[in-house]
Amino acid sequence: MKTWLIIGAIFVGLAILFGSFGAHGLKAKVSAADLVTFEKGIRYQMYHALGLLILGGIGFHISHDLIQIPAYLFIAGIIIFSGSLYLLVLTNTRWLGAITPIGGVCFIVGWFLLAYNLYRS
Repeated sequence: MKTWLIIGAIFVGLAILFGSFGAHGLKAKVSAADLVTFEKGIRYQMYHALGLLILGGIGFHISHDLIQIPAYLFIAGIIIFSGSLYLLVLTNTRWLGAITPIGGVCFIVGWFLLAYNLYRS
């Protein structure tokens, strides 16, 4: 539980850092469309970092087994979804856009698995 709180807090801090970098460091260097893409990565990272904080909090009240896989899926989603969008914009490597949906699937499966695990408990 404490682990998910720590990882969630780190990802929140990184989302804020990346947001500042995007707003101040990238604004003049990339297209408006790329800036929107970068911000989408930040937004989804923030949502799921907050999700990790929620998992960490509820983990003190329910079995750790119920939240472990959803937490790993959130982490994988942040790395794959947001990470691929960041790299796509920073390196102009457009094929990375093909990897992004894998991260989105991690997010979706993580949330539905969490709901299922909570329902069956």
